[in-house]
Amino acid sequence: MQTIWAALRARRFAGLAPVFQRERWATPDGDFVDVDWSNQAPALPTECGSLQNVAPPRSLTSCSFLPSEGVAAPAARQSRFCGPGLNGPDARASLRPEKAAEQPLLVLFHGLEGSSGSHYAQAFADVAGSRGWAFAVPHFRGCSGEMNLAPRAYHSGDFAEIDWILRRFVDRHHGPVLAAGVSLGGNALMRWAGEMGQNARQVVAAIASISAPLDLTASGRAIGRGFNRQVYTRMFLKSMRPKALQKLAQHPGLFDRTALLAARDLYAFDNIFTGPVHGFKGVDDYWARASAKPYLRQIAIPALALNALNDPFIPVDSLPRRVDVSPDVTLWQPAQGGHVGFPSSGFPAHVRAMPEAVVDFLAAQL
Repeated sequence: MQTIWAALRARRFAGLAPVFQRERWATPDGDFVDVDWSNQAPALPTECGSLQNVAPPRSLTSCSFLPSEGVAAPAARQSRFCGPGLNGPDARASLRPEKAAEQPLLVLFHGLEGSSGSHYAQAFADVAGSRGWAFAVPHFRGCSGEMNLAPRAYHSGDFAEIDWILRRFVDRHHGPVLAAGVSLGGNALMRWAGEMGQNARQVVAAIASISAPLDLTASGRAIGRGFNRQVYTRMFLKSMRPKALQKLAQHPGLFDRTALLAARDLYAFDNIFTGPVHGFKGVDDYWARASAKPYLRQIAIPALALNALNDPFIPVDSLPRRVDVSPDVTLWQPAQGGHVGFPSSGFPAHVRAMPEAVVDFLAAQL
C-alpha cells in the first residue's frame, strides 16, 4: 500500500502546488526534449519557440507505490551504508545561496511513464524551492504529453541521452548542478555515472537514485509475477502500448503490430519494442546491458542509491551490496518505503520526507 497511496492520495507539497515553465530543446537527431522548470525561469531563448507556463501531464508512474514509515536522512559522507534511523540535520538555512545566479540546480529524471506531474516530481520541486534551489524535470521522449518525432522513445539505460541533457543544463546554469533519478530514471542516471567515471565530476556535483531497478532482469521478472502483473504491468501497458502504436503510425514497419498487441507483460513489450528500437538484440540483451548494477564500482562522484527493502518491484537479493559499489556510492536501504512511496506522518500522509532526505545528502556534497 505504501506505493499506491503515496502516488494517489498523499500530500505532495507544503503550500501551493509548484508551477512549471516549459522549455523545448531541439536534439541533435532532429527530435525534441521538453524541460519543465520550477523556481527559476530559464534566461536564454530556445530553438523551438517561446516559453510557456504549463500544467504538467498527469500520468501514473513506475514510482507509484507505498511505505508506512517516514524516511531518515543518511549520514553525509561518513558511512558508506545507511539504514533507517540515521537522521541528518536540516541544513535549509545554510544552503540558501546569496545570489540567484549561483543557486544550485536540481535536475530530476522521472520514472517509467512519469512526468513533472508525478507525485515525487512535485514533492522534489517543493523541497528544492524551499531551499532556494532551481529545479527542472527533463521529460524522456514521448512523456511530456506530446509524442516525439524520431522512431526512438526512451529506455532504462540511455546514458547517452542523460549525458546530453546534463551537459545542456551545465551550459545554461551558472551554479552547481545536482541530479536525481527515480526508478527508470535512477537506473539510467547511475548507468551514466558508471560509464563516465571521473569525467562525471566535470558535469555534476553529486547524484542520487531513488527506487532504481539497478538489476533490470531481476526487477523485470518481479513485475511480471502475481499482484504486480495484475496491477502494475497492466497500468504501464495501458499507456505504453498506445504510444508504441503511435510510433508505428509515424514510422511504418518499425515493429510487428500484431506481436505488440499480443504482449501481456513488460518482458514481451520490451522484446518487441523497447529493445530492438533502441539497438538491442532483444529484451534479454536490453535488460543485461542497460542495468546499472555492473557499473556501480566505476562511479567516481558522490552518489546515493536509495532502495526500500519492501519495494514490490525490486527483489531484495538483487540489491547492490557494499562489495558491488565504489567508495563514492552510499547505499541506503530502509525497511519501509515501497516503490517511490515513502509516505510519512498521519493520514492522509505526505511524501516530502524522502525528497528532504535526498536533498540533504546532495546538499552535503556542495
